[in-house]
Amino acid sequence: MPRVLALTSGRIAVAVLAVIALLALLGPWLAPQDPLATSDHVLAAASGSHWLGTDHLGRDVFSRLLDGSRVSVLGSLEVALVALVVGAIPGILSVYLGRVFEWVTLRLADTLVALPFLLFAVAVIALLGNGLAQAMFVTGALVSPLFYRVARAATLSVARSPYVEAALVAGASTGWIVRRHVRVKVLPPLAVALAQTIGVGFVIVSSLTFLGIGVQPPAPTWGGLLASDLGYLGQRPWGPVAPALLIMVTVWACNLLADAIRDVSGEAGRALADDREARAARPGTNRPVSAGGTR
Repeated sequence: MPRVLALTSGRIAVAVLAVIALLALLGPWLAPQDPLATSDHVLAAASGSHWLGTDHLGRDVFSRLLDGSRVSVLGSLEVALVALVVGAIPGILSVYLGRVFEWVTLRLADTLVALPFLLFAVAVIALLGNGLAQAMFVTGALVSPLFYRVARAATLSVARSPYVEAALVAGASTGWIVRRHVRVKVLPPLAVALAQTIGVGFVIVSSLTFLGIGVQPPAPTWGGLLASDLGYLGQRPWGPVAPALLIMVTVWACNLLADAIRDVSGEAGRALADDREARAARPGTNRPVSAGGTR
């Protein structure tokens, strides 16, 4: 993390995501008005009492955006964490548990990749009931092949190295090798994939709630607010801007964080960081070196 924060792109991404996380934690308490309370001031413009105006039922848009941030954040985190657990663990084990386990997990990963996860999530909701948690769980499982392939590729690069083969000859267990050698190589690419998947999760949650799936009105969500505002463009043409901007900025910050992690990980990233530290310690050499990010 310190090396990520050494990049301007990393600092910006972390700052934006920290604000979004605070909105998810404190949004319901920061909302100046009841997000479900209706009034006679329908489709009102922005004012001192309604900072972003009101919707077609007279509800305060700013309060609904704050209150709805928790659903988007929790849903995207659920997608990413489920995908990480379901994909990364079999990806690492497929290198060590024999050809049968490897063949089965590879075929499962190929099958999951072929399934359209949004349509599959809608089908699961139709079977299990209209709940966002089960939809995000299934979506995370469908996204898991990304983590499977990333973890497997990183593990293969380590498993074929001379020092790991020497450890196996010396009698080291698979668990020891994973903890001692594989983990160091696997964590950076998994961190990149995790940041990207959180952004994908935001898009999926917003898409489902835009369609009215997973969370039923009048519960506020960013996708639901975007959908309702699109129906009143004639009266409030600026209405969809706030929820759309929140979704776009959050996904952009996730991708920016993934790029920053990729820039500082690996041999090139470590060499760049070491060079910067050496230049900073040397008097009279304050020229920044940029590669994927700036000081």
